[in-house]
Amino acid sequence: MTNWVPSRDSLSSPIHLSLASIIASAIEAGSLSPGQKLPPHRKLADDLGLSVNTVSKAYDILRRQTLIDGQIGRGSYVIDTAKSGEQPFKLESEPRNLLDMSISRPLFNRLHIDAMHSTLKAMQHELDPVLYLSTRPNAGHKTHRKTGVKWLSHCGLQTRAESVLMTNGVSHGLSTAMSAILRPGDIVLSDMITHHLLISTVAYFGYRHIGVEADEYGILPDVLERICSECSPKALYLLPSLANPNVHMMPEGRRRQIAGIARRHGLHIIENDPFGPVAVSRPPPISSFAPELSVYLTTFTKCTVSGLRAGYAVAPDHLLPAMTARLIVFGWMATPLICELASRWVEDGTAMALAEWQRGEIGNRYQIAKQELAGFQWRGHPSGLHIWLQLPPGWDSNSFVAHARELNVAVSPESPFLSPKAAPTNAVRISLGSIRETDRFRQALRLLTGLILRPREPLPQFAI
Repeated sequence: MTNWVPSRDSLSSPIHLSLASIIASAIEAGSLSPGQKLPPHRKLADDLGLSVNTVSKAYDILRRQTLIDGQIGRGSYVIDTAKSGEQPFKLESEPRNLLDMSISRPLFNRLHIDAMHSTLKAMQHELDPVLYLSTRPNAGHKTHRKTGVKWLSHCGLQTRAESVLMTNGVSHGLSTAMSAILRPGDIVLSDMITHHLLISTVAYFGYRHIGVEADEYGILPDVLERICSECSPKALYLLPSLANPNVHMMPEGRRRQIAGIARRHGLHIIENDPFGPVAVSRPPPISSFAPELSVYLTTFTKCTVSGLRAGYAVAPDHLLPAMTARLIVFGWMATPLICELASRWVEDGTAMALAEWQRGEIGNRYQIAKQELAGFQWRGHPSGLHIWLQLPPGWDSNSFVAHARELNVAVSPESPFLSPKAAPTNAVRISLGSIRETDRFRQALRLLTGLILRPREPLPQFAI
């Protein structure tokens, strides 16, 4: 037990924030060393004349900053912040014991925080005032669009700055593209199992949505050809690389076939490629095979850090005026300061370094999944953020999610990803990046496999 106790006179209002700050300063100064135990909540509260709740709130702040941790029977203790791979702070608002594999986000560590701090400090002294004083051009500043050409080449797409629109991520670009191409009542095609944001966007805008049969590589060209002949759809939405949620990687031959079908039927393609260059040895984007009909969307949120809400939309000339007009309606313009940060990361190599780091870390998680899910039916990719776990007979997706939650494990059911008339497949999506600690990630997988192997039991019902 440590004898270190802060002075009551050093605390100021709000007390819990002040107490957390004083403990953090003591850790930084070395007065509290790695592995050293902190006083129990009640003892420190008694020593300082505070409530136990106030001390608990201060300790919670320090846990989110990953300065301390706690275990039953061991108490709270100081973490070695210099330890390789240690996370700089906590994101969860859920209880500590929740193993949340339902959120789609990349992994991160101190490398990401240091990169962000370094760039923000540089921007403080070097930033052109026009980036925060102007509200135009709506398509994005020319320098940002030129840098976008460089990043897009890493994604396999060759284009020019005049064809690039800056967006606040793929969701912003998707709404812009769909509303420029389609009118209420028009038909949008997609995989039977597709991104949940497409399904909600189609519903909001009043479009008709038809799912196209697919295999492990994506949409089947012969089925697509038939539907185009029968229904005259206006747009085809695709996630050909590491598709969310079922992680297929469409081969180049099929990409060329789909581009050819689009040309024959005048079908616009909206290609969502959120992972950018994370996947190695992937085929070129479909948009490169039919650029006159394609809108290509990518972002930094899946390959660098989740909060970097900047992205690029590449569109053919005939769509640029309409898409720019919709950019104005949906947000006036992409946030210039965020686009500047993303551009600096592209130019100085930070973005690519973080994407390569992400590739390595996700690859490690994929190998763990292979070990823990051996003998089960699932689909994944060494560069993908998710795996798609097929459930055995006797389970359905929603029931499995509810039973897993009783074990404090959260996974995504399949229902938000099913296009209209798509038959349930009894699968769940498991995120590889939302649990940052490797041991907890492995623990969550073991709890899920243990659940599958046990006979299904009814959950308790409670009267209200």
